Amino acid sequence: METITDKALGEARSIIEAARDDEEKRPTIAGFFDEATNTVSYVVHDAATGKAAIIDSVLDYDAASGRTATRSAGLVADYVEKKGLEVEWVMETHAHADHISAAPWLQGKLGGKLAIGKDIIRVQDVFGKIFNAGTDFERDGSQFDHLFVDGERFRIGNLEAIALHVPGHTPADMAYVIGDTAFVGDTIFMPDFGTARTDFPGGSANELYRSIRRLLDLPRETRIFLCHDYKAPGRDDYAWETTVGQQRDENVHVRDGVTEEEFVEMRTTRDKNLAMPELIMPSVQVNIRGGRLPDPEDNGVSYIKIPINTL
Repeated sequence: METITDKALGEARSIIEAARDDEEKRPTIAGFFDEATNTVSYVVHDAATGKAAIIDSVLDYDAASGRTATRSAGLVADYVEKKGLEVEWVMETHAHADHISAAPWLQGKLGGKLAIGKDIIRVQDVFGKIFNAGTDFERDGSQFDHLFVDGERFRIGNLEAIALHVPGHTPADMAYVIGDTAFVGDTIFMPDFGTARTDFPGGSANELYRSIRRLLDLPRETRIFLCHDYKAPGRDDYAWETTVGQQRDENVHVRDGVTEEEFVEMRTTRDKNLAMPELIMPSVQVNIRGGRLPDPEDNGVSYIKIPINTL
């Protein structure tokens, strides 16, 4: 993708460069690691106004019992309340397949608009059929308050931000550039671990390569915050912050010099040997509904469907 013709990327670069020149344009960030799902949730706020966004929250779910809990999301809520922040956005980078979103619970406690990328409608269409969701399940993104499009500018208080569409892992993945930082969801992991899988319905290794190279055309100093970490072999501690420069120099899958053909061959071969995420059935089923459980049946209980021999 040529930077000179990528207007959205050019605007993202301008936001980052302006923030690097002015500390007041940089966000304050708190990460909350959920070891059960290897997921990092973030509270991102503007120090000057106290306005905040929550990104990629986690609802605890015990697969054996079917019980949910709010321990992980409660830590996020406690932080927001202790800091006296006002939540403007409750954001998802995509419809996660490895954890259930706590967005509706957090929104109920703290407010804010529930947002995701507009191509969630493609994910809803595909998985609505897989789960035989029926005609009552709207496949238009209406479960969310806002659907971001590529290049859409927004604010968190006084902080400048922009949404970038980065498909490949799923069709709907979005990265959010906020000040001098980028929250990239599952597109890329720590340099020693590599990149996200692309074998889910609607995924594409070619698209993921191009999305990652797009992100890596941001300034080298850009701080990248990841949605997951799995501790690559030889590393003892979890980590979820890196930079564009580190990724370009060191990422084991997609550093500078790796061609699209080489990446696609590696990613496709690797994905064939990966098991489905343990919580994919409940996660996708709930997350395409904006984090809401399926409607209760006539006995007042919600049920998770498990399609047999389908995924």
